[in-house]
Amino acid sequence: MHLLSPHTTPVAALTHTVQQKGYAVLSASSVADWAGCTLQALHALSPDWDGMPPDNYLKDGGRYRRRLHSSFVCDQGTLTPVPHRAHWQPLDYNALHGGMERWFEPMRSNTLATPAWTKLLTALAHTASDVRGTAQTKWCIEAHQFRIDTTDGIGRPTPEGAHRDGVDFVAVFMVNRVGIKGGETRVFEANGPHGERFTLSEPWSLMLLDDTRMIHESTPIQPLAEGGHRDTLVLTCRADTFQDADQGL
Repeated sequence: MHLLSPHTTPVAALTHTVQQKGYAVLSASSVADWAGCTLQALHALSPDWDGMPPDNYLKDGGRYRRRLHSSFVCDQGTLTPVPHRAHWQPLDYNALHGGMERWFEPMRSNTLATPAWTKLLTALAHTASDVRGTAQTKWCIEAHQFRIDTTDGIGRPTPEGAHRDGVDFVAVFMVNRVGIKGGETRVFEANGPHGERFTLSEPWSLMLLDDTRMIHESTPIQPLAEGGHRDTLVLTCRADTFQDADQGL
């Protein structure tokens, strides 16, 4: 099965590429360099996607998504977990699931305790500040562990369709693809003609995009073998405040 591979960016060119194109893709080895950890440490996180609870908020009636969610603040390079909170998006950004508080179960403590986890989120905050080129130091980060499965024959990584998330940056890590076809990533300018499509297939490769400029989606997946699934880690990064129903944080 032929997959259209993305054009990858060297770590040294990451900031410039995101500034110029609105997005960039890093190979798994580059992600390890970017985060300052070993690739083995990243792979050691992958089993934490097993046994996650179902997403009970899917409005299309599907049973194909499992999910955990936690939130953090990175301020002046220091990462701090925040008390568990709902995930909320306005309808302007998520017409399917926006406008409601979604209380997903929090990520597991053993995941959050790993040095690699802290390094990933800190690297994202550092790059966010570099791309913006300002003195911005406080970033509110939401972390989503996703498993999209093919139990019912098809799984939808982005049931809301092509979208923006209403944040500053979105980081999509491909954790694993097992026994599936599909799941093509599509990213294109919100206010321009340019875009690209490719399939993230290498475990722990990364697409980083500027959510203020780019729209993205992933196509549905279908099984090639029993138990086919697609695991991703999605980190969203927003300056100063989280998105909340009352916008009070």
